[in-house]
Amino acid sequence: MTIMYPNRKNNLIQKSNELISKSGNTYSNRGMSLEDDLNATNTYYLANSIANIHKKPTPVQIVKVDYPKRSAAVIREAYFKQPSTTDYNGIYKGKYIDFEAKETNNKTSFPLQNFHLHQIKHMEDVINHGGISFVILKFSLYNEIYFMKASDILTFWQRQQEGGRKSISREECQEFGTLLKASYPIIVPYLKCIDELYVI
Repeated sequence: MTIMYPNRKNNLIQKSNELISKSGNTYSNRGMSLEDDLNATNTYYLANSIANIHKKPTPVQIVKVDYPKRSAAVIREAYFKQPSTTDYNGIYKGKYIDFEAKETNNKTSFPLQNFHLHQIKHMEDVINHGGISFVILKFSLYNEIYFMKASDILTFWQRQQEGGRKSISREECQEFGTLLKASYPIIVPYLKCIDELYVI
């Protein structure tokens, strides 16, 4: 059963504008985290029927629940579990989209230790099943956001496993990735990269 909510599109557009304006009267990502930027972008994509992409909720393990009465339950103790996949997924032009978002304050490189083995395996699995997988990397000090294909991330990961560098240099991000330039109303225009780099 489908439930339709009145003014849903208008509400999504309003939410997108609210998220975008959190940084003040500019759209250059200042004062916003990468997650905020992506959520605002995805809200815009959804409100305008461009793509349907969402952040996956962090799984929670509930340990203790009290039942003060039959109709109510109160969670007293719970723990965040490590996510088993990546941050975002959805659909765009009939293709499954799956990606991870990472930030670093490092000036010269992005440490590969910020990735977990299960995330690497998940991205590889998505590629093997014909989906589109990538990573959005942000160098916070420079306010630079890069689109990196998962296949390149897997190559850097393999290099590390073979005793090579344990990070991706900023220069390598510039060489292998695509710098995403913020604009209004799309703060992180990653779908443009998908259009340019993949045949869909």
